[in-house]
Amino acid sequence: MSEIVRFSVSVEDDLLEKFDRFCKEEQFATRSEAVRQLIRDTLTRRAWQSAERDVAGTLTLVYDHHRPQLRDQLMEVQHDNTDVIVSTLHAHLEHDLCLEVIILRGPAGRIQEIASRLSGLKGIFKGELVMASAQEH
Repeated sequence: MSEIVRFSVSVEDDLLEKFDRFCKEEQFATRSEAVRQLIRDTLTRRAWQSAERDVAGTLTLVYDHHRPQLRDQLMEVQHDNTDVIVSTLHAHLEHDLCLEVIILRGPAGRIQEIASRLSGLKGIFKGELVMASAQEH
């Protein structure tokens, strides 16, 4: 773990008020924790811009499992990408509605490509990719 370093930041009072509201709404313990999280989020987003940067992520899909060929298409994409798909979790929400969470790890560009491919299939109601750097910043 790295050593903690203190630094100061100058901001306008109205911006600080908005930031304090943000901290309270998001339930950050301190301003410092909020700033750390914002820095991590920014660095992770920047890492995604480098298609070769190693990232880890989850792709959450909500879909109609009765849609013709959808299950086969989901399985085909997943089996074609076993080198970056770490694990999957499948849950039945209702009779026709399923939730699937796919854990991925590999190059950012490849992860985004797989997520787009799966999210764009007919019968997918919701597809959301969340990525984090797989390396320490």
